[in-house]
Amino acid sequence: MEIANRRVGTIHFTLRDLEGGEILSTAGRQPLVYLHGTGTILPGMEQALEGRAQGERFSVEIAPEQGFGPRHDALVQSVSRSMLDAGTEPVVGQKLQAQTAGGPLEVVVTAVEGDTISVDGNHPLAGQTFVAEVDVVEVRLATPDELQFGIP
Repeated sequence: MEIANRRVGTIHFTLRDLEGGEILSTAGRQPLVYLHGTGTILPGMEQALEGRAQGERFSVEIAPEQGFGPRHDALVQSVSRSMLDAGTEPVVGQKLQAQTAGGPLEVVVTAVEGDTISVDGNHPLAGQTFVAEVDVVEVRLATPDELQFGIP
């Protein structure tokens, strides 16, 4: 059976940067189980999995537009420390929840200089091309519950 829309794919994967450094992997952990065609995994990965069968192994290079998206300069801002909750001491690398016109957005503190805090709302992998090494573990038909409610 091949991976196609509304089928359940079970995969192991490793994401690597273009220099070969590991970014993220399911190796040694539970594989990823997803419902194909629902947009729950990266578009480039889903596209590369289309038509694959159990036991197939492959690598695919995924551009930012098909991965974690391009970097958006507008998501990098400097804000006043007074915008934080009283008593909150910002630390570089800390994740904060920002309220935007489009709703809540997770941002990362990138610098703290006096009363000014620099934050970045881009995904950490935005703007990066990476390689996905994929092993298709299983392909099966989705159950009626999985079709209605998704994969738990």
